[in-house]
Amino acid sequence: MTTIEAYVEFGTREAHGVSPTYERLSHAVAHDGDLLALLDTLPPGKRQPNLLFGVVRWLGGPVDDPVAFHDYTVAHWPAVEAQVLARATQTNEAGRCAVLLPVLAALPQPLALLEVGASAGLCLYPDRYAYRYGEYEVGDGTPVLECAAGGLVPPARVPQVVWRAGLDLNPLDVTDAGDVSWLEALIWPEHAHRRARLRAAAAVAAADPPLLVRGDLVDDLPALAARAPADATLVVFHTSVLYQVPVARREAFVRLVRELPGHWIANEAPEVLPYDGLPDPPDAALHNVLALDGKPLAWTRGHGQAMTWFG
Repeated sequence: MTTIEAYVEFGTREAHGVSPTYERLSHAVAHDGDLLALLDTLPPGKRQPNLLFGVVRWLGGPVDDPVAFHDYTVAHWPAVEAQVLARATQTNEAGRCAVLLPVLAALPQPLALLEVGASAGLCLYPDRYAYRYGEYEVGDGTPVLECAAGGLVPPARVPQVVWRAGLDLNPLDVTDAGDVSWLEALIWPEHAHRRARLRAAAAVAAADPPLLVRGDLVDDLPALAARAPADATLVVFHTSVLYQVPVARREAFVRLVRELPGHWIANEAPEVLPYDGLPDPPDAALHNVLALDGKPLAWTRGHGQAMTWFG
């Protein structure tokens, strides 16, 4: 996919109807020769809209006006480039726990959770949050995660988690103000509810920090999985992570995770982790596929705001 195509798709399929600011900005960048020329000097994995927009916001630049964004980014390109190369889109969206919950609650309890690409580990606390699926509520923690769910009966209770660990090339620390400020910069401009949710989830994690290990999803996964308690069901999971992993490495991870004891939950875009015989998605927006042990179960939206069950 070319840089132009990536920005058009982001605006059309991800930001449309979700963030007017980023929808407008994505299409502007796709037609901005100066910015495209600068972006194309970066490694392909570093040209993505979320990363560029997040870095400019983190540096204090404007994203609400495409002309001002152009002027700032061109004028400050050395600083922007340095941060783009140093950082990753480690969006740690606790809302994704709402689409994981139906699967987690149905597995043999208690659970030992191991998240690949854990960022700051906020998705390792599905037992500490509360959920609202339409009129149905489950759990009594904070934040309350809302999800429009079709085609399934929501779970009656949250899972029992007795061990939680995360693996990440660059784990973030929710007790570090700089790390939290980067997570906030990755939240889309209009999404005040997600910023409030991030702060509430960060408080949960900071009160009982998870085990976060700096490491590679292939080389270091077996050793971390071996640390899980034997009397709990091991669940290795990841959500919107594998698109950042080269294809060969991605395939090696899939082979490895299938060999581990316990279960594997994937929540990734269908072009990143393909499946045969998927039904059509509910609409033209970008969806992930939620799968258990390689079996697809549901279409999900990227921030956990909706899911359509078909499994």
